[in-house]
Amino acid sequence: MPRLVPIHKARNIGIVAHIDAGKTTTTERILYYAGVSHKMGEVDQGSAVMDWMEQEQERGITITSAATTCLWKDYRVNIIDTPGHVDFTIEVERCLRVLDGVIAVFCAVGGVEPQSETVWRQADRYRVPRIAFINKMDRAGADMDRCVEMMRARLMAEPVVLQMPIGREEDFVGIVDLVSMRALLYYDDVDLGVDFKEADIPPLLRKEAEGRRVELLESMANVDESIMERYIDGEPISSDQLIGAIREATLSLKRIPVLCGATFKNKGVQPLLDAVIRYLPSPADIPPVSGMDLKGKEALRGTDDSVPFSALAFKLMTDPYVGHLTFLRIYSGLLKSGDTVLNATKGTREKIGRLVKMHANKREEIKEVYAGDIVAAIGLRNTTTGNTLCEPTSPILLESMAMPKPVMSVAIEPKTKDDHKKLGTGLSKVAMEDPSFKVSFDEETGQTLISGMGELHLEIIVDRLLREFKVDAVVGKPHVAYRETVSSPSEGEGRFVRQSGGRGQYGHVKLRVEPGERGQGVVFENKVVGGVIPKEYITSVERGVREAAASGVLAGYSMVDLKVTIFDGSYHEVDSSERAFHIAGSIGFKSAAEKAEPLFLEPFMVLDVVAPEGFIGNVIADLNGRRAKIQVVDIQNGVRMVNARVPLAEMFGYATDLRSMTQGRATYTMQFSGYEPVPQSIARTIKEKGV
Repeated sequence: MPRLVPIHKARNIGIVAHIDAGKTTTTERILYYAGVSHKMGEVDQGSAVMDWMEQEQERGITITSAATTCLWKDYRVNIIDTPGHVDFTIEVERCLRVLDGVIAVFCAVGGVEPQSETVWRQADRYRVPRIAFINKMDRAGADMDRCVEMMRARLMAEPVVLQMPIGREEDFVGIVDLVSMRALLYYDDVDLGVDFKEADIPPLLRKEAEGRRVELLESMANVDESIMERYIDGEPISSDQLIGAIREATLSLKRIPVLCGATFKNKGVQPLLDAVIRYLPSPADIPPVSGMDLKGKEALRGTDDSVPFSALAFKLMTDPYVGHLTFLRIYSGLLKSGDTVLNATKGTREKIGRLVKMHANKREEIKEVYAGDIVAAIGLRNTTTGNTLCEPTSPILLESMAMPKPVMSVAIEPKTKDDHKKLGTGLSKVAMEDPSFKVSFDEETGQTLISGMGELHLEIIVDRLLREFKVDAVVGKPHVAYRETVSSPSEGEGRFVRQSGGRGQYGHVKLRVEPGERGQGVVFENKVVGGVIPKEYITSVERGVREAAASGVLAGYSMVDLKVTIFDGSYHEVDSSERAFHIAGSIGFKSAAEKAEPLFLEPFMVLDVVAPEGFIGNVIADLNGRRAKIQVVDIQNGVRMVNARVPLAEMFGYATDLRSMTQGRATYTMQFSGYEPVPQSIARTIKEKGV
């Protein structure tokens, strides 16, 4: 069966942004204008196609990334709408790993907000080309120029403005396309923005538009020689030449095209779709995907139907009708339903049951998929997030994806024996779908602990357990994932000697433990000279050190941000073994760490609160009571903005407290920042209670 759409006419894009910037609304409008939906869904009314979960419809937020596909001017556009809330950052992470391009949506009033920075850094890590869409141009306080400056200052980006607004705030009626130098005027919601009029630029805006066009040409001349030559020589530059230069600069990450609109008012969506096709890459434009073959050598797979099949599983979902769905990005080759493939990550074979294209939670069955496609497979039993699937005769292991560590835990207790069994089933299914969610069992308390990225994350999971899996359970107070570290250098000795008739055990090491840099974990260094310990035993010592560090020396929390150096020791030619040095390493580390003034670290969050002027005193006083470190208090568009760093342990229930102290008029966002030392008074409590 041949391709329905040539590979160069395919686009795999994601829509990312800070919470409430308008990602889902933008996606809904795209689907409407592309003819997929016949009615515009609204987030506020709970009718958005992409927000299909009950929890999403009730809260008006996106929780899980939803995939869909549409056709625009003979191009197939696969779209993934991602959450904006920091608690669901794994959804953004795994989508960016497999997407070719991104639309970054910014609020024209809020500009570059905290989660915008987070998703931008994630896109930087995977080197994903992107275009920026400044939304909500019809809102009071909308300022496109300020947004562009914030992109330069906060994101270290090189934006290139391709459009300017016609009218401001409630008078926003259209846009000027600086590439074609034409105006696009929208009618007032008579036809929901389907038709718009292309016209000459209004005389009052002509001079400003010409000035901005010069800025656009100068920006492109700095990255494109042919544009530079024509610009210097005073030759005319056609729209096609400029589009080609902008596309090249976008694909090479040298420039970020910036567009504007108001998707809730149906303005600017069609030009945004045109920009996706013009400037973002097709699967054929991205470099060959890199992986490792079975011998550990680098292997490359180009985006081509004729080369061996390879794909990455980037998301799992439980569907009430078809069961287990595995979302795949096909990097090379083709795949048919019924094929047997190799899971290169686990070394097992999997049979593809059925293949479906997803439209939110609706499915369209297909028989065959090709390089560059995003598809869901039914019937994969052992494949989990980040696994590579490939042709059994030509194995390749693709790079997996970074998984964030949970920062908060709560205890969960089933009410009855029946609930106990259902709880186990529900937790295992949710954990399989969501790699940022972890389940553990506390031997001392006998409690089942669930860990996630924040209060909302855990609240949604508990809600899902109740609704989807009919589990009645009691949830305890959240626990914070503390860490331990050392505050001064120290040395320790580990000696493990056993004599029992025959061959004994002998391992002897001397270790130095010292504080390391924040965020670096445990660094192990070998400085043994003269062969006092054979090299083959050093890895066993390191393993012992890392195992001991994982259980800490104060209250059982894992130790981080320290450097361990082995500098001396001894061995016995007959009695020494890997096991003996493993134990000696563990003993030596604990001995050194206990003398190195160990201390607790706690997770700190970056908090941004937006509140009316009259409530700001109460907000700051409350934050001071929560041990917050106030960084900036700013005023913008008549409201106060507070930026602070605050311990996660003090932030439980903050949403309710903030609402009550500001009559529900303040909002906040919070994201993980890093770990910092715990004050002595609180450290004593943690040690005594072991919480």
